[in-house]
Amino acid sequence: MRLISDSFEHRQRLPGEFAAGVRNGDGVGFGPNRNPHLRWDGVPAGTKSFALLCIDPDVPTVAEMVGKPGVEIPVDQPRCDFVHWAMADIPADVREIAAGSCSDGVVPHGKREPAGPPGSRQGLNDYTGWFAGNADMQGDWRGYDGPFPPPNDLRLHRYFFRLFALDVERLELPARFTAGDVLRAMQGHRLAEALVYATYSLNPAVKD
Repeated sequence: MRLISDSFEHRQRLPGEFAAGVRNGDGVGFGPNRNPHLRWDGVPAGTKSFALLCIDPDVPTVAEMVGKPGVEIPVDQPRCDFVHWAMADIPADVREIAAGSCSDGVVPHGKREPAGPPGSRQGLNDYTGWFAGNADMQGDWRGYDGPFPPPNDLRLHRYFFRLFALDVERLELPARFTAGDVLRAMQGHRLAEALVYATYSLNPAVKD
């Protein structure tokens, strides 16, 4: 199975159009936050649905350093995952997701009913936890919300879009499901996986 995008080249920079954060002069602010285009082929026989995840594995583990003036987050700081998208139960006949069809703009408190292929379900992304306690932004962040890496981070972040072909039409998931729930529920049901990744940074000193 093969996963490709017309919105970015594999292993190359993601255009700011598809990011939640962009540079505004000397600072940073919210960006267009559109989901990128994705399409796939080479689907194995017996596929009854797809699941899609987007994960950044390069997130700093010392939250107190994020955005702190005069501080740079070193490349070798231990990192953890940040989920930007978790979608399940994509129908087996779907082969493409159009750019901007599932997300277009940053919605404070998260999108209530994010769009997706008919029949699919959108899970929580990790902005749900990041904005917890922020009265202006907290809520259930569902569907795609793009990159907003720390502008003081010296590491180039990678964003892995992972598509799974499954032998079940519907995964057993809670109403407020996460990427972790999807990964657990698909155990024993994976027929194939394909991935593509893009890079992104808000630090002008970070090069490809």
